[in-house]
Amino acid sequence: MREPIILLICFQVLVSSAQNPTEIPLYEGAIPNSKPFDNLEQTAVNEWGVWFTVSTSIPSLTAYLPDKPNGLALIICPGGGYGGTACNHEGSRIAEVLNTAGVTVFVLKYRTPDDRWCIDKSIAPLQDAQQAIRLVRKNAAKWKIRPDKIGILGFSAGGHLASSVSTHFDCHADSTVLDTTSVRPDFVALIYPVISFTDSIGHQGSRENLLGRHPDHDQIIHFSNEFQVTAQSPPAFLVHAGDDTTVKVENSLAYYRACLSHGVSAEIHLYPAGGHGFGLVNPTTDDRWPGRLLNWMNRL
Repeated sequence: MREPIILLICFQVLVSSAQNPTEIPLYEGAIPNSKPFDNLEQTAVNEWGVWFTVSTSIPSLTAYLPDKPNGLALIICPGGGYGGTACNHEGSRIAEVLNTAGVTVFVLKYRTPDDRWCIDKSIAPLQDAQQAIRLVRKNAAKWKIRPDKIGILGFSAGGHLASSVSTHFDCHADSTVLDTTSVRPDFVALIYPVISFTDSIGHQGSRENLLGRHPDHDQIIHFSNEFQVTAQSPPAFLVHAGDDTTVKVENSLAYYRACLSHGVSAEIHLYPAGGHGFGLVNPTTDDRWPGRLLNWMNRL
């Protein structure tokens, strides 16, 4: 049980060997599915001591490039209930750890779904995540990435976005895109994810922020990703705590069962405690999920 802890200590010592992060505009020119609106984005420390960014209308991708890339890449979607993004707690801190193992990481600051700056807010985050995969894949050679080893990782509502990307890649969220670059991730990691928007196990706050207060049944099913897994969905890695009262562990279980039923390779790690939003370290256990994730990625 001590080996993952030693591994993380080594990561922290080596963080300084990675290159400085660089923020990249997600789109060249106009942002699709957007209304003209003043940029109201703000970042502040929330009640849990997490840097939280709200009112994002201009999405971006921040690149964390390791000095010795191993060819693997991960796009991280921080959580925040579709009301904002925890870009350090569930973004930069994870990126720095993964960098030390040679993984090239991109933290996605996707649009906060809001009718003030989105024509259709329900598809704006998915548009941004698909564009992030497109952008990374097209620049794979530049960043020394294998174009067939580009994954996506999501926390909480960011996990809903990552699972949406992993199950809706055959249909571009932006129907006007002519670029044929594949937006299918090669693997997906879901950390205490929102998966479902159903009444029984779904996270109602995320559902309301993305779809509004009164979504119809078809919308709920379309965005309940346990129903959208197919045999073509990418391999999945899941982490959840059984005592999570914010996003029920049944979300991860439902996605895992869907993967099994469609023959999709999946690995799941369930902790008895830890609650929701623990980020890099679950304080109730000596086990460290980032080490398990790296082992899983290296076996793909």
